[in-house]
Amino acid sequence: MSRNPISGRAGRGVLHLALLLCAMIALFPVVYMVAISLQPAEQAMSDAGMLLPASPASAATDGMSNYGAVLTDGTVDFPLYLRNTLLIALLSVGGVVVSSVIVAYGFARIRWRGRGVCFVVMLATMMIPFPVVMVPLFVIFRSLGWIGTFMPLWVPAWFGSAFSIFLLRQFYMTIPRELDEAARIDGCGHAGILLRILVPLSLPAILVVGLLHFMFVWNDFLGPLVFLTHRDQYTLALGLELYMSRLGTTPWNLLMAASTIMVVPVLLLFLFAQRSFIEGISTSGVKG
Repeated sequence: MSRNPISGRAGRGVLHLALLLCAMIALFPVVYMVAISLQPAEQAMSDAGMLLPASPASAATDGMSNYGAVLTDGTVDFPLYLRNTLLIALLSVGGVVVSSVIVAYGFARIRWRGRGVCFVVMLATMMIPFPVVMVPLFVIFRSLGWIGTFMPLWVPAWFGSAFSIFLLRQFYMTIPRELDEAARIDGCGHAGILLRILVPLSLPAILVVGLLHFMFVWNDFLGPLVFLTHRDQYTLALGLELYMSRLGTTPWNLLMAASTIMVVPVLLLFLFAQRSFIEGISTSGVKG
């Protein structure tokens, strides 16, 4: 029985239209945020504020003024907070990637007694919210003398992340074990198999792990709020909250400019890595 090509094209058109509508709804808050950041205070605070500026020239002038006011603010040092956030994010991402790659290899390619039970227990830790363990962690880090430093924010990442380990383990399970056997014939041990076989083949999944953890650290608010004590150690999330509370009346154009400074790096990172991100997500969890 032949299919009607017209109805098939109509169905695809409706699907594309629905996806376009969903994309527009998802992007509207970001577009609105950027638009308000390019407006003067009078237009941004008015009830009749327009999404589009009066002219490109006025948008460029007002945008430079708004972003300049945010970056050169005397009490909220956004460039310093940006450096702090990048430092914590890079250390955390490096730790999560290295530790999760090693632990996931142990769960996926090495047979040992109790492996299944340990894997289930590890997955169960993802159900524990951070506020539940916040006080015990604070007590431990205080006894180590780490409160008021960056160490509580990046050292735990070097002991693995349950979700990252799960994602990489599922990816490793899709790689044929015949490659391991061939590597052992060539004289490779577990380290050689991991570094020469699995890591090169799992680069998309590793990139997903790094990107997701980078986004988590970049947007983390509660962790820095609990463990950091000095204003010169603040991250962008704390700096944005401080900026909003300090201004009191909240000039929306400056607040949206500060929010854009925090959001845009993550969006650009995702856009540059979206192909590998989608590939890593789509090929993980196929076999368990």
